[in-house]
Amino acid sequence: MNNVNQLDQLCINTIRVLAAEVVEKAKSGHPGMPMGSAPMAYVLWTKFLRHNPTNPSWTDRDRFVLSAGHGSALLYALLHLTGYDLPLEDLKEFRQWGSRTPGHPEYGQTPGVEVTTGPLGQGLSSAVGMAMAECFLAAHFNRPGFNIVDHYTYVISGDGDLMEGVTSEAASLAGHLKLGRLICLYDDNHIMNEGDTGLAFTEDRGKRFEAYGWQVLRVEDGNDIAALEAALEAALAEKEKPSLIMVRTYIGFGSPHKQGQVVAHGEPLGAEELKLTKENLGWPQEPPFYIPDQSLDHFRQAVEKGRSLEANWQDLFDSYTKSFPALAQEFHQWTSGRLPAGWDRNVPVFSPNEKGMATRDASGEFINAVSGSLSNLLGGSADLGPSNRTIIKGAGDFAAGHYQGRNLRFGVREHGMGSILNGMALHGGLIPYGATFLAFTDYMRPPMRLSAMMGLKVIYVFTHDSIAVGEDGPTHQPVEHLASLRIIPGLTVIRPADANETNEAWRAALTVKGPVALILPSQKLPVLDRQKFAAAGGLSRGAYTLNQAGNSTPDAIILASGSEVHLALQAAERLQKTGVAARVVSMPSWELFEQQPQEYHQAVLPPQVKARVAVEAGISQGWHRYTGASGEIISIDRFGASAPADTLFEKFGFTVENIVEKTLKAVQACKNAV
Repeated sequence: MNNVNQLDQLCINTIRVLAAEVVEKAKSGHPGMPMGSAPMAYVLWTKFLRHNPTNPSWTDRDRFVLSAGHGSALLYALLHLTGYDLPLEDLKEFRQWGSRTPGHPEYGQTPGVEVTTGPLGQGLSSAVGMAMAECFLAAHFNRPGFNIVDHYTYVISGDGDLMEGVTSEAASLAGHLKLGRLICLYDDNHIMNEGDTGLAFTEDRGKRFEAYGWQVLRVEDGNDIAALEAALEAALAEKEKPSLIMVRTYIGFGSPHKQGQVVAHGEPLGAEELKLTKENLGWPQEPPFYIPDQSLDHFRQAVEKGRSLEANWQDLFDSYTKSFPALAQEFHQWTSGRLPAGWDRNVPVFSPNEKGMATRDASGEFINAVSGSLSNLLGGSADLGPSNRTIIKGAGDFAAGHYQGRNLRFGVREHGMGSILNGMALHGGLIPYGATFLAFTDYMRPPMRLSAMMGLKVIYVFTHDSIAVGEDGPTHQPVEHLASLRIIPGLTVIRPADANETNEAWRAALTVKGPVALILPSQKLPVLDRQKFAAAGGLSRGAYTLNQAGNSTPDAIILASGSEVHLALQAAERLQKTGVAARVVSMPSWELFEQQPQEYHQAVLPPQVKARVAVEAGISQGWHRYTGASGEIISIDRFGASAPADTLFEKFGFTVENIVEKTLKAVQACKNAV
């Protein structure tokens, strides 16, 4: 073996032993994947990956996604060794309270971690979104001689990633879009948690990905450095197909008794086996966490190399700025995440109209009104664009060879859409949105949860929001979905009552922190007269008083969201004629309301007013916090039925008469309690 190969081997074993020791100290984790995939990771990170460890947020860096997030010890070892701000002491705190090395990689917690992974398939699917973002930005900004957006997205995935359905959705779309800058190294170790993959996973993965339109390459020996380099070179040479490099590896490589065994997957090697592994790899037993100087020096070359890469890019961008000053300014604005001044100047104000308009229509008008000033706003639907009203007119489709298009055609792939949106937001520079019917959010819940966990600026447009879907029946009528979305920490849910509230909902979606779900019905709703009722801007506080019900403290409060607000207003008018002053509170967003000070809460919902009625065409869960023990809730705590919308609202009690009856009942109950 020549000196270069000896150094390569030393560096690879540094990764293996360091990852195994990190897991052993924690008495928890997954050593097998890092030990088996160390060679491919080493080759990628030292010979191909363009990154700057001293500036992990450099705009034109290559993105690296560890989709097999359980192998986080591999990523932490790479980050430490190549010079990121992740000292060895942080690795020694692996999986401990408050550490920067959690059990699975978490975006925003560890320098150099591009995406929160762990739920299998999410990383690779998000990487598709990153590659799409790179294509869009390159098409928009690059000019001859000035490729200021010019990077790749690399992934390491495992068998579990490829088993997950979301991977099929995203990989299929990636092949269709010809995302040649997406390269996935597949850690093909034939082991899953229950045993050999032959128990459940025997299809020809290579042919599957070839059918998706990917280039498939094979490395028969995962320790063959030359073969790994050649495969990566071939992947870089392919411009029109994403590449899957199938690398045959052995989980727990180097462990005398656990190599290739399922026991190497999800538990530490054990003190004795770690000792034998070190011996087998020619590694000193002491000191623990030993990193050879020669190995560290080689890895740390990434620091100077990264600084040089970024400096060269900055020189290019400086020249670009002189040649294309307006584009350079726009590039800074996009990548900073700031909205340009006057971005909403063209948003229409909707006049009062009793016949009204569907809020999904108002949403579509908002998107098109701001699309000119927010030219980095792009999105689409899971094959429901005409119904969701999410198409940007005249903006073209994002397609292979036409990456400047702003309408994303996801096909019927809700789960993949959610993950791709995450990747686009993580990449930076874009404001992505995605849409489907509210009932189908169940298909995309995992990426929505991760979006909230990471605090990403992703906007969801969910239409057909209640039993008013009508004849399509209970399969398409969301009942429990509003409640299920509201319990996701960090997700802001907004259900506006009319067209002007929809404008305010979109303003909030574009300005508040984290992801936002806009909940919109399919049917028309009256556009409220804001001379008679409070301004729609009250939506920004989550809940606001629509009608004062006289100058005194009201006898009752009716709370509602979305389409039911209009029923509540009619009921309040009828109650006024009976001598009952009922305040109507439009409550489109619990999350925004909970952020308001206590004084505002008490102004909208005076604590002395115990007679309260909540009205919403979904399950009652959660409304009790606002109605209290003396209140009433008009809800639907069962699945819907197939019938016209008006019939369903009547049968399930969403009528003016029922609201009046429940309000009078609440008022009487409060009087009896005195």
